[in-house]
Amino acid sequence: MQYCVKCVYPAVAATPLTFDQHGVCTGCRVAEMPRAIDWNGRWRLFEALVEEYRSASGYDILIPVSGGKDSYFQTHVAVKRLGLKPLLVTYHGNNYLPEGEDNLHRMREVFDCDHIIVRPGVDVLIKMNRIGFRLQGDMNWHAHCGIFTSPIQVAVRYKVPLILWGEHGFMDLGGMYSYNDFVEFTAKHRLEHALRGFDWHDFTALVMREYGWRAAEQPFERTYRTMSNLDDMHENGIHDYLKFVKFGYGRATDHACKDIRSGLMTRAEGIEKVRTYDHVKPRRDLTRWLDYVGMSEREFDAVCDTFRDPRIWRAEDGQWVKENVWRRPSAYGPVSQPLTSVAR
Repeated sequence: MQYCVKCVYPAVAATPLTFDQHGVCTGCRVAEMPRAIDWNGRWRLFEALVEEYRSASGYDILIPVSGGKDSYFQTHVAVKRLGLKPLLVTYHGNNYLPEGEDNLHRMREVFDCDHIIVRPGVDVLIKMNRIGFRLQGDMNWHAHCGIFTSPIQVAVRYKVPLILWGEHGFMDLGGMYSYNDFVEFTAKHRLEHALRGFDWHDFTALVMREYGWRAAEQPFERTYRTMSNLDDMHENGIHDYLKFVKFGYGRATDHACKDIRSGLMTRAEGIEKVRTYDHVKPRRDLTRWLDYVGMSEREFDAVCDTFRDPRIWRAEDGQWVKENVWRRPSAYGPVSQPLTSVAR
């Protein structure tokens, strides 16, 4: 397995990336671009864009928000710096952390914005958790679909022609696009990348100081950051563990890559974060989710093994083994199905 020489991403990644002749991944190359960009010029372009859509009587812009730190910053820019009247829209997956729920509802108050929260029924969400897990090895697929569907439906209903999305994950993490591409959200990207070819019918800093935004008070089991993914308590736990099963790396790798590229830690420090967190099976989160969907841990492990990529994992002496960024094979967990049924 090839790993980037600057960050800690492997060649087989959840967000597609490639390596140049120096062994540096496209994500790191794109992360270097902001240093050379004329951000004052970009701001003027942005101001000109939003001016086209100011409304005399309705909403100027729609902002999909989860209540996370990025949501706060986007809304801060729209309201405080541009003087826009936004409509906030949230897809609620029923599993917010207490801090995340508090942050979400605080937005309407601190920004004085109208806020529509779409909340599917709990039984439907539990079923979607189970179906997503079995079908894609992603119990949070319904959340990806809801996040990239509900805001668009609301924008059409209320005739709001401009939507301000957050970061483009495939560019930010893997370098799919350049900062010069001015990427727009499209139906093709929603279906093929955000939803991985499925749809509903297939199954489903400044902000802390100014607005009282809260990070998670209880540490996560699988990553060192406490400020990310508070809108779903399983995002940093079971959902991320499934990424480790499928791709051999997890949220700690994502966070370390971001922090290495931002100059907040060295690659050696990032590798230690990966070594500490990526392989951890989240006991606290797993216990809660298994009870939530009515599933045994044995059944959970058996389904997980069907999603292991043979380019990454191999079975040796009853254990799953993979190569690591620190260049030494490690065994992660027992094989929970006969080898003949997991060799895919």
